[in-house]
Amino acid sequence: MISATDGRKYEFSWDLLGDLAIGRPNLGNQTRVEVYRLMQFTFRDVLESKFGAEMTDEIFFQAGAVAGKEFYSHFLAEAKDVGTFVKLLQSTFKEYGIGIFRIEAADDDMKNLVVTVAEDLDCSGLPELEYEVCTYDEGFIAGIMESFTGRFYDVKEIDCWCTGDRTCRFTVDLVE
Repeated sequence: MISATDGRKYEFSWDLLGDLAIGRPNLGNQTRVEVYRLMQFTFRDVLESKFGAEMTDEIFFQAGAVAGKEFYSHFLAEAKDVGTFVKLLQSTFKEYGIGIFRIEAADDDMKNLVVTVAEDLDCSGLPELEYEVCTYDEGFIAGIMESFTGRFYDVKEIDCWCTGDRTCRFTVDLVE
């Protein structure tokens, strides 16, 4: 349905995910990582060919941020304190096959963190490429953090499977 306000056809809504019990009675909500990555990297390929790598990264970051905010509101909003938030974030990442989320370092006021995502859905097992590929994850984490704290965060991947590391590591810094 086209939005009356701006002509968009696919403004995000959880309704777009459909009713899997009806639509996929035999296959359910399961798919393989290869299929997810096929979609992700073909989108990247087409977007880069049309708009360049920098704009594609910006689009993936922004999409990740929208997804992170939606993920928070749908799965994490019940967390009212940091301890509950972190535990719920870890268990939900694992339950949904996103990766194994850990906080390596954090200050007491959640202004600066270093987080890792092992077995990352986007890149674990890919060949070494000499550059990080988890731009969507950067936005996803930024969106989750903004939703929990009400503050904006700059999230940057500093280690990636594709750069020879075996976990994705991100700095998460409050923008003041």
